[in-house]
Amino acid sequence: MAIHTYGTMGVDWEQRIDFERLRTQRLERIQGVLERSEAGALLLFDMNNVRYVTSTHIGTWAQDKVARFTLLARGGAPILWDFGSAAKHHQLYAPWLDGAERSRPGVSMLRGTISPQMGRAEKVASDIYRELAARGLEREPVAIDLVELPILFALQKLGLEIVDGQQLMLEARKIKTVDEISLLTHAAGMVDGAYQLVYENLRPGVRENDIVGLVTKFLYEHGSEMVEGVNAISGERCNPHPHVASDRMLRPGDPAYFDILQSYMGYRTCYYRTFVVGSASRAQVSAYDKCRDLLDHAISLIRPGVTTAEVVEVWPRAKEFGFPDEELAFALQYGHGIGLNIWEKPIFSRLVSFDHPEVIEEGMVFALETFWPASDGWSAARIEEEVVVTSDGCEIISRFPAEQLMVTGPRYYSTAGPLSTVRDTQSALNNPRVAPRLPAADAGATGGAEE
Repeated sequence: MAIHTYGTMGVDWEQRIDFERLRTQRLERIQGVLERSEAGALLLFDMNNVRYVTSTHIGTWAQDKVARFTLLARGGAPILWDFGSAAKHHQLYAPWLDGAERSRPGVSMLRGTISPQMGRAEKVASDIYRELAARGLEREPVAIDLVELPILFALQKLGLEIVDGQQLMLEARKIKTVDEISLLTHAAGMVDGAYQLVYENLRPGVRENDIVGLVTKFLYEHGSEMVEGVNAISGERCNPHPHVASDRMLRPGDPAYFDILQSYMGYRTCYYRTFVVGSASRAQVSAYDKCRDLLDHAISLIRPGVTTAEVVEVWPRAKEFGFPDEELAFALQYGHGIGLNIWEKPIFSRLVSFDHPEVIEEGMVFALETFWPASDGWSAARIEEEVVVTSDGCEIISRFPAEQLMVTGPRYYSTAGPLSTVRDTQSALNNPRVAPRLPAADAGATGGAEE
């Protein structure tokens, strides 16, 4: 393994994450992208973009408030307007912002909670205009990532031309620095540990939301900033994929797949694994093997210079696994960049990648995920690996075992010895003395095979 992982403490005897280098390189990268663009400045409200540019964070409670904003003018340093006393805190503890000059109090509209009649939109717009005019940039386009409409209208009323800034940010963020890769690797390592907990606790009688609670506790105890979601899907809920956990209780023979989405120092994970409880039918084993083959084929193609279109070509069309079109099957055979956001560039999907291919580059970090329904009509498999693109290929940073379908829960013993882990949950179908006289079962779901 070329990518190192470290402890979470700072020490004097080992070079670990260099946060000063992280701050400097992120800002230099977006400054370069802005310099090459048509825009004179970037105005950012997306909290992850604000963090990338200013290296500030006030808690995940603010993630959906659109309350904080920063202005990065061409050739300059960022100015941050933050939520009340957070600005004072940055003045004391974020010296890279140069105190009160670039860390200011300022509140936008809190997703409309502060109504348009209260004048905040005009205040935000006038603050931005004043800074642009002081730099002679008021006639240059302003690139914005996302914005509340009253603020957009107020900026336009002042004569500012607004263009898309999200694409500039995604362009800057698509190649990760060495410290970003280390943080993403550590985040994946936390999920490795969470899956060990899943493996140890997945048994009949446990509910999906019980596993969500166990994983969430583990991750926060190990330094997670935010557990964005633990998708826990089991039994007949596996097909079609609902993308949300429930309170369903696990039963013997159930497939169960999970996606663990969390962040460490802002850097995210998106990391699926599939298990079966007690035993698997042949249909489930077959579905898992197909899902794994699709994923491994895609991973084998990853190297600099290959396009996303070349990768998705090896994945099946939607109709081949039960969906009428690619939009309805979207994100089942899929790939996406990961960083401060769950989904960044590049995107791998038969829906868009053929018409708009993206070139894979060294330093990209993305997740590739596949899905395959079982022939029994209700089971399915879902697997995902996170990869870092290297000079000659890629390195997988999601390490919990997934090359074969893993069986959880206790082993069951009969007078003849341990029950097979590949068997049908309808016990009568596993009796070789009687099964031929019973109604024919799904050819892919008959059991009794050797382990």
